[in-house]
Amino acid sequence: MLRKYWLAEKRSAEAYRDLAERDADPRRRDVFFRLAEAEERHAIRWEAELRAREIPLPRFSGGWRQRLRCWWRQAIGPSLVIRKLERAEDQQEEEYRKRREAGRLSADLSAAYSEMAAEERSHAQILQALGTASPVKSVGERILARERWHKRGGGWVADAIYGVNDGLGAVFGIVSGVASATENQTHYVLLSGLAGMLASALSMGAGAYLAAKSEREVYEAEMSREAEEISRHPEEEKEEMALFYELQGFNREEAQAMSEKLFARPDQFLAAMSRSELGLSQESFPSPTTACLSASVSTGIGALVPLLPFFFCGGFLAISISFAISILAHFLVGAAKSWITTRSWWSSGLEMTAVGVLEAIATYTLGFLFRIHA
Repeated sequence: MLRKYWLAEKRSAEAYRDLAERDADPRRRDVFFRLAEAEERHAIRWEAELRAREIPLPRFSGGWRQRLRCWWRQAIGPSLVIRKLERAEDQQEEEYRKRREAGRLSADLSAAYSEMAAEERSHAQILQALGTASPVKSVGERILARERWHKRGGGWVADAIYGVNDGLGAVFGIVSGVASATENQTHYVLLSGLAGMLASALSMGAGAYLAAKSEREVYEAEMSREAEEISRHPEEEKEEMALFYELQGFNREEAQAMSEKLFARPDQFLAAMSRSELGLSQESFPSPTTACLSASVSTGIGALVPLLPFFFCGGFLAISISFAISILAHFLVGAAKSWITTRSWWSSGLEMTAVGVLEAIATYTLGFLFRIHA
């Protein structure tokens, strides 16, 4: 296993150096060289473990094989090489994490697996930024783009819209099927619809609560691990933070100065590192209670729509009105989803309307088949 790790780190280091030598951008070239140095440090660590166990090093071929590998990387282009390296970093991080969690390791080796897993994760984040690099925008453009995304993105509004959608779709299907199976008997439709409404609302609320709570717990665990890494290897973490600043367009000196200044404020440095390296931010996690209430109440409201006519009338008239207002509600919910997606309101609304019609046809047909075979 250690031989495999040593060989993987050596190959990654070679690929990074090859990318650095061929990249015309001095900033990217410097980043690639430093990533190569990090992979070489990993290889040296595994080499020491192999020598301590008197295990011979695997053969890392040079000469014509190395030239062939370099030619192949040049042929497929830097974008594909970066994507392959990103996948390799992700796989290596997973390998190191599993080995650490498996136990039966010395304290030093366990710490080495933990540190290298964190570094591989950081490398994958850096590669992702390098692979998706685009011409640098102004600060104002970046802020506006980010704010437009937040306005359209998650939060309790999104939970509410999707809750209404789920409640409406589920109970509309129940109403159509039961009405068909019972020949529009109002009390059966109401009983099954109300049961479906309650079950859907409770299920959605519980799911939203547990999901939000789990996200926060994962965030806290990752922050704890990141804080430990910063305390154990402060210089390496500062260097990583400087790399992220360089990828945002700052030169080497500015990035180093900003990283040093931020490091003087430990809480802010930890928060910035978690955002840059792990993509985590405390502000991005909803309150479990808010998520629960938003999902359950909105699901209940959506589920109530197909049932409303059955409180005031019955028979064919009730099912006809229910169908009409439910289809209209499907269109409105689909249109409302355009606030949190990039689609136009009318195309999203028509799509949801089509889904509603298909739901009604499928469940009504199922109910009809049950009735004729009863």
